[in-house]
Amino acid sequence: MVVTGLENNNNSNANPSAVNSNNKGRTSWNIKTPTLAKNTINRIRIIVESLKISPNPAKPMIPLTIGDPTTFGNLKAADETMKAVLHAIESGKFNGYAHTQGHESARKAVAKYCAHQSSEEIKPENICLTSGCSSALEYSILALAEKGQNILIPRPGFCLYQTLTEGMGIEVRYYDLLPEKQWEADLKQMESLIDENTAALIINNPSNPCGSVFSREHLEDILAICEKYYVPIIADEVYEHFVFPGAKHYAVSALSKNVPVFSCGGLTKRFLVPGWRTGWVIIHDRENRLAEATRGLKNMCGRILGSNTLVQGALPAILENTPQSFFDSVIDILSENANLAWSMLKKIRGLNPVMPTGAMYMMVGINIEQFPEFADDTQFVQELVNQQSVFCLPGSCFELPNFVRLVLTIPKAMIEEACSRIAEFCEAHYKVDNSIIETNLLDEISY
Repeated sequence: MVVTGLENNNNSNANPSAVNSNNKGRTSWNIKTPTLAKNTINRIRIIVESLKISPNPAKPMIPLTIGDPTTFGNLKAADETMKAVLHAIESGKFNGYAHTQGHESARKAVAKYCAHQSSEEIKPENICLTSGCSSALEYSILALAEKGQNILIPRPGFCLYQTLTEGMGIEVRYYDLLPEKQWEADLKQMESLIDENTAALIINNPSNPCGSVFSREHLEDILAICEKYYVPIIADEVYEHFVFPGAKHYAVSALSKNVPVFSCGGLTKRFLVPGWRTGWVIIHDRENRLAEATRGLKNMCGRILGSNTLVQGALPAILENTPQSFFDSVIDILSENANLAWSMLKKIRGLNPVMPTGAMYMMVGINIEQFPEFADDTQFVQELVNQQSVFCLPGSCFELPNFVRLVLTIPKAMIEEACSRIAEFCEAHYKVDNSIIETNLLDEISY
């Protein structure tokens, strides 16, 4: 009987279809990609990977594409920031899990650091620590919106908003930022996009990729629209302290009287430690209108059991002890680089740089019709790399064709060299519009 049982067992293993017919499992390998994974697309990666790039070997590469201020080594974290983490490690107190919203001591430190965002006291229970500002944005979006709803995001704007949203089946609607108005939002067009399924409006101020900073009056106009249509705001303010001399940043939550705000920030940029992945969401909701969404937001924090606890342990000392002189020196470098790049680029025929007032980027318009060899901004960028080894991001990455984005965090000498090469490239390919010349000549003759 034992031998017979073994024989039967071997026979069944030799016939997989017999097993499958009993347990109703798969009959072949047929593994499909779920909708979320399939629809999660990073626009920058798709566009950049499509470029046919072969840099000029005679010229060292100058990448003006990377939104990481530490890449070139000229901008480094303050000693106080580094020592705070070292002390947290040596203490041995922060090797385990924290509360999913973050250690209370860290949240209290963030509440104090961000006190300017509210006329009322910010409570630690209204703060969620996250794995970078990108996670703060993701949690905020998913706490407010679901499939079938829509979210308003800026155009041009940080492509991560689209990446985080569309993968979940949430519709993206773009409100336009106007370069001729220093990237203010087109308020009429913004208002026209709102309907009963609009779950939130994202404000990125100061802006990536524009380097713009909204005025108080403009933010109040946006708040009026959101109040009129009962639309909460997700404020991406990771660059809130990256403001150049002459400009001032206003936290939209501090200006709001009735519109609830999820404010997203972090250490990433100001403290020059993007790899430490430490961000936060602050819930500004005086009238308790986001009660259900807040519960959802806090639930989201449980997905990865909280953010990096070593940095959480260091957070109070980082926020308290990093000197203002350190921040001032970083702003001085970025502001000087912005002025240098703008002053050089504005002299180049066919280009229209827009002077930034914050963050660490500059958008430069291309009169593409005056460069007829290139079909669009992506081909312009591709050939700029191939001929001059200068790599910018095409505006198409940010839903704004015929622009390019430059980063301003590189050393001054590299800014000068990059702009000189861009000038050489543009002069080589610039073509005068003959139709304009002919029209002008005819006008002169008629007189």
